[in-house]
Amino acid sequence: MSDVTETAADCEFVRVRENDPEYVTTITIDRPDARNALHGPLREELKAVFAAVDDSEARVVVLTGSDDAGAFVAGADVGELRERNAVEQRQASERPRVYETVEDVRQPVIARLNGHALGGGLELALACDVRIAHERAKLGSPEINLGIIPGGGATQRLPRVVGEGQAMKLVLSGDLVDATEARDIGLVEDVYGDEEFDDAVADLASSMAAHSPVALAYGKDAVKAASRMDLEAGIEYEAELFAQLFSTADKDEGIDAFFEDRDPEWRGR
Repeated sequence: MSDVTETAADCEFVRVRENDPEYVTTITIDRPDARNALHGPLREELKAVFAAVDDSEARVVVLTGSDDAGAFVAGADVGELRERNAVEQRQASERPRVYETVEDVRQPVIARLNGHALGGGLELALACDVRIAHERAKLGSPEINLGIIPGGGATQRLPRVVGEGQAMKLVLSGDLVDATEARDIGLVEDVYGDEEFDDAVADLASSMAAHSPVALAYGKDAVKAASRMDLEAGIEYEAELFAQLFSTADKDEGIDAFFEDRDPEWRGR
């Protein structure tokens, strides 16, 4: 039993499937009675599983909600929020939270949005690297309807994904958008119906997982840097990561395989 499977075995709300497809780990949120709403125990389980995945041989992660829940994540657990005062919320917001844990894992993470991603669910999806939505999904930041604002990173990540104006619309109106509109504004990359959804996610995950795990991690790091650095600093950072890859066995293997017209055998180092 792998460390990832062993960690998930102790979880009540998180399930894991490894190497299906090869080198892809699927993490499923499974709290159907609450439509996968994020509460304290679920957040801690997700953090533990992602920490185990980070140290595993997985090259790509797919994060999704259980089919029984009918949602990716329907939001935060509002009951928990109602009982907190400002001091308790500051403690709950100490980082790294689940959002930072997902964003910082070395593998690329695909959000398989099988249903609604609202509030904290949208923030969890924004922490992923690519978002693929089922046509029935709706997305939004309805926190304003509760007299609060997003607190899991949406006010910062959302403008970087869809632009400031679209982010203002979503955050300040609390309105939801369907999957097609989400694609049109750049909030999700692709939208599929029942017949294509699972295959599309698997195909993308397999396409990524076919590559060097070192190059995948460096590529993710470099792209993430674009929203965190100015252009000159980002270009310098990219050049440094590019140079570092020249000390890896995978770089030599990739080029040798190219000249020998064969599939590379990645070593992950």
